[in-house]
Amino acid sequence: MAESQTIATSLVDRFLGYLQHERNFSEHTVRSYAGDLAQFGRFLAGDDSAENAPEGELLSHLIRAVTPIDLRRYLARLRAADYSRATVARKLATLRSFYKFLAREGVMERNPVKVIRTPRQEKRLPKFLDPAQVERLLGAPQGNDLLTLRDRAILEVLYSTGMRVGELVGLNLEDVDPIGDVARVRGKGRRERLAPLGSYAVRALDRYLDVRAKAEPVDADAVFINRHGRRLSARSVRRKLAKYLRLAGLDPSISPHTLRHSFATHMLERGADLRAVQELLGHRSLSTTQIYTHVTAGRLKEIYEAAHPRAN
Repeated sequence: MAESQTIATSLVDRFLGYLQHERNFSEHTVRSYAGDLAQFGRFLAGDDSAENAPEGELLSHLIRAVTPIDLRRYLARLRAADYSRATVARKLATLRSFYKFLAREGVMERNPVKVIRTPRQEKRLPKFLDPAQVERLLGAPQGNDLLTLRDRAILEVLYSTGMRVGELVGLNLEDVDPIGDVARVRGKGRRERLAPLGSYAVRALDRYLDVRAKAEPVDADAVFINRHGRRLSARSVRRKLAKYLRLAGLDPSISPHTLRHSFATHMLERGADLRAVQELLGHRSLSTTQIYTHVTAGRLKEIYEAAHPRAN
């Protein structure tokens, strides 16, 4: 590719466009990659405290001049700034994908990230609510107005299906089949799956959709809309969840992903097959789902020690 074209179009912009249009990554994921690369650009320019990364010819030059030593210095800087191992690994994964893209595009002759090993990860078990806590949370929205019925339906669907909050707000009316008790979910990489809807979720959806039908929303296709009739955002769902967690007397810092963890944990505790849970969660690899077996094994050990007369 000609030098002038490389400089004219930011290498970062080309990479982000590739993620969005060819890899079909979500907006949230693309923003995360952009943030990581902006931080790396500031490091290369020698000013981590700057608000914006360098741009244009300077940034292109800095990116192409990177060596494995520069990358190790960057990782050391992140660790010194008290970033967790998981965050450092994610930022390294961003650079790994970025430089792999540049090498494939012919911008780089060698990929400097190839010789960098990913830091060993801490094994952190996912947080989850117990069934009684879930019941308190799901019972928190009280009322028959559109927004309260919507919020109840959101909570029921998140726990019933284990879907991600981004998948939830992306649902269209055509994706939901209350009669067949299923929803079509578009997951990461636009992979589709069918998510069964439990009877509580179906009833909550039916009540909400009956009222929603009279609202004449601006975004007519969206299942979940805001007070202005537009598609609800993931950020709004997080705010609503925090509100109902407080009402239920639970930790308001709990995220929507905790409901996903709770779904998987409760399914496995009640005998669901691991591969079935993998399919329901939309995990590409079974190893991603296996972390929940550690949670359930720990729970079973607690039950055993509490119940067996000769456990202790």
